[in-house]
Formats: sequence, C-alpha cells, structure tokens
Amino acid sequence: MSEDIKKTINELHIYEKKLLKELEANENATPEEIADKTAMDIKSVMSAAGSLASKDIIEVEKDVEEEISLSEAGLEFAKNKLPERRILDVLAEKKEIHMKDLADVSGIDKKESNIAIGWLRRKNWAQIDKGVVKVTEMGESFKDRLGDDEELLTKLSENRSIIKEKLAGDLIDGFKKLNDRKNILNIKKNTSHSFRLLDKGEAILKQGFTIQEQATQLTHQQLKDGEWKNLQYRPYDINAEAPVIFAGKKHPLRVIIDEIREIFLNMGFSEDNGEYVESAFWNFDSLFQPQDHAAREMQDTFYLKNPLTCDLPDMDLVKRTANTHETGGDTGSMGWQYDWSEDVARQSVLRTHTTGISTKHLFEHEPPIKMFSVGRVFRRETFDYKHLPEFHQVEGLVCDKNISFQNLLGTLKEFYNKLGFEVRFRPAYFPYTYLSVESEIYLEEKESWIELGGSGMFRPEVLKPLGINQPALAFGLGIERLAMIRYDVEDIRMLYKSDIKWLRELPLDRGVEL
Repeated sequence: MSEDIKKTINELHIYEKKLLKELEANENATPEEIADKTAMDIKSVMSAAGSLASKDIIEVEKDVEEEISLSEAGLEFAKNKLPERRILDVLAEKKEIHMKDLADVSGIDKKESNIAIGWLRRKNWAQIDKGVVKVTEMGESFKDRLGDDEELLTKLSENRSIIKEKLAGDLIDGFKKLNDRKNILNIKKNTSHSFRLLDKGEAILKQGFTIQEQATQLTHQQLKDGEWKNLQYRPYDINAEAPVIFAGKKHPLRVIIDEIREIFLNMGFSEDNGEYVESAFWNFDSLFQPQDHAAREMQDTFYLKNPLTCDLPDMDLVKRTANTHETGGDTGSMGWQYDWSEDVARQSVLRTHTTGISTKHLFEHEPPIKMFSVGRVFRRETFDYKHLPEFHQVEGLVCDKNISFQNLLGTLKEFYNKLGFEVRFRPAYFPYTYLSVESEIYLEEKESWIELGGSGMFRPEVLKPLGINQPALAFGLGIERLAMIRYDVEDIRMLYKSDIKWLRELPLDRGVEL
C-alpha cells in the first residue's frame, strides 16, 4: 500500500468511512439510502461526501429537475380556456369583431381582452385593421385544434405535475408561452445528488479499513483513569488548508488619515477642526479671494438655503478685510479695486477647502503656531474616475517670526519623506500665497513624477487683516489622490463603493509599498 493511500485512510472521518463502505456495497446508493442504512442524518452524509470529493476520492453529481404544476389561475384557464381561445371561438363564426365590442361578445373582461389581443397577434390567429379584429388563415387552422400551450395546459390539468425535462419538443414551446404569462405555472426545483467512486476511492476500498469510533479530544476523567490508552485517535493533517479569515480592519481612507495625523503630531503640530458649513467670509474673503472670483460661482460651490447666511466675525476684522479687498489697506497692495459686500460675505457655503480653518486659527491664536487639519470638503464636481463632489483635504500651517520659504521646503520634505515619498518642488501660482510651489512625488513603478499638493507663504493681504505680522507657511494635499497612489486605484469612486472583495484583499498594514 502506498504511503499516500495509508495516510489518507488514517485521516478519514468515521462518517467518510461509512459512506465509502455503502458505496462499495452499492455505488448507485442515494444520499437518502445511505443515511437510512448508516443511521446518519442527511446533512452528515452530504458533509462527508463533500469532504471526500475535495480529496478526489469520489465525485458528487448534482441533478436538478423542474417540476411543473398549475396555479389556481392556471387551473381556471384550463377549465374556461385561455382568453385568446375564447375570442378565436367567436371570430371563427363572426370572422371580425370591432375592438370596442370584443369584451362583450367573448364574455371576458376588458383587461383580459387587452392581453388576449396581444396573444392573438403573437400566435398570428388574428390581426387588427382600423380598430377591427379579423381572424387570419392561421387562426382558421387552429379553430378545431389546440396550440402547444393549450395542450400543456390540458395535460397539467389531468396530471398533478409534470417534470419539465420529460416534455416533448412541441410542449417545450408550450411551456415557454405559458411561462411568459404571470401566475399560471408553479415551478418547483427538485435537487438530487449521486456519487461516483474515483480511482483513489477504488484504491482505498481495495486496501480496506475498519470503522471505529475515534477520539478527537480528551477529557480530564479519561486522563485520570487511564482510559486514554485504549482510545483510537484520528490523525490530523497539519498541511491541510485552513479557512481564510478576514479580520476586521480600518477602511483604507481611515488608515491614511490616521497615518497623516500621526505624522503631524510627531512633528509637533496640534490639530484643529472646522465646520462643514462655513461663511463665505472665512471660506473666500479671508483668503483675499475677490467676491466676483470664478471659484465662487454656483457651478463650483454649494450654497445653502438653510441657514441662508452666517454671522460675520469681529467687525474690526471685517473692516480690515474689506479695506484690503478694496484698496489693499496697509499691505502695500492695490487690492482688487471693487466695492466689497458684507451680504456676499455672509453667504452660507459647504466649505470648498480646509484653508479657511487655517485663517480662522491664525485669527484666534497667537504665534508661534504649528497647526494641521484633516476634513471633508465639498465642490460641485461632475462624477468621473478622478473627481467627486465630496473628498478629504489635509492642511498644514506654521507661523513664527523666523519662518521663511526655506522652512516651507524643509517642512514639506520632512512630511513627504515620512509618508515614504521622494519629493521635488516646482514653482506654482495660488491666489493667497506667494512664493508658491507644487510638490511632486516620484513613483518608481511608473518612472514618473506625480503632482500631489500645493503650498506657499501666505500673502500679506491674508495675514495683515488677521492681525498677524509674522510670516506663515501653509501646505495641503487631497487624501483621495494619495489613496489612489497608495492602493493602485485607477478610479477614485472605488474608495467609496464598499467593494467587499477589494476591501478584504487589502493588506492590514499601510497598503502597497511604493
């Protein structure tokens, strides 16, 4: 006996051995017969069969039969005829009937007559010409003979049920027609199983084995009285595949948000959080964005009806901001040269970025400041593979008297290095920072540089109205874009689809190494 067969026999469960013994006596035995002879329940028989099949010892064949019977509506049609047949009976005599008289002369209600007309035309028993239903040659030929669906209807009325697979070819067409109607047929699926010994199973039976109860665990009493010495133990296959366990874990976006938060906290930043609903003042005006700027248009920003407006902050701040917009104030700028409006500044919006949190933080806190924020922002974007109307943004802010552009680049380099990226910078333009740069990260597998975030030194027109006389740097990036790179996602919508297969297959760590 080969070692492989011996090992397999030793690892067989007692139920598997019982099943094999029954198949040795009668290979055509059904699961029900095996359950009856072995005193096993049917569930245990099928479980043992599945286990034997997984070891290539037997093959389990599944056969599904469809049992057809008539519903109550079907029995009624069998008794009183199908509605199109009742109309055809009248048409065979009258040859043509006006549609408005159809229900009355055939004795069926209007709803059924409408359905019947459809079937008359489908079967080519009648045609409609200028509101008149006329019998066709095909209809004449079926005047004294049944259609295939009517034949099946008759057979089903005479028999309790019929197995669909045993229907003759013409009755199959009749079945299709009856099944196209609602509530005429009841279809019950009967599933049966049969077993077939494979070569490995034959070899096991040829070798032979004994059926004996086996111990799978020991009790304290068995150890105490020595009964364990007389027990038969079932071997375990330590190489057998274990079921895949999907552990609970964070969503990939949450993983990245927590990672970014940890980086900022380790770099000595404190966290601030704003509100989703913000005034246009903090969202736009505090950033020296003119009130006629394109970004404020309805197609770019969500404006709210409730609340319609928000309160403005300290009026001195409001006046300084208005003066800066109109004339530049004491910033050395000419401003935007327009009449600034408090009403526009009071408008309620869903915040379009988290930078408004930075300006509010600057106004409410004294330098030195190291602050970051992570939150959702909202823009009227069209859904596509790289745009969503709702996404996450992270913002960093540093303000101190000795802060310079070199500090900005150094902070950015440290931040992106902690994220695992090689970073480089190129000049850029943003309306509320100067000097400004965009950060690009290098992806080795794509051999290319990808723009990931913008940054810069806040302009005096932003800082002066807030009462800040020290330089401040700010930088930010979109978290979804980082997630797409980290998890090799081509479509941003994947991050919100809750695709359970994709979520399960993501590793528990930070994700794909870059």
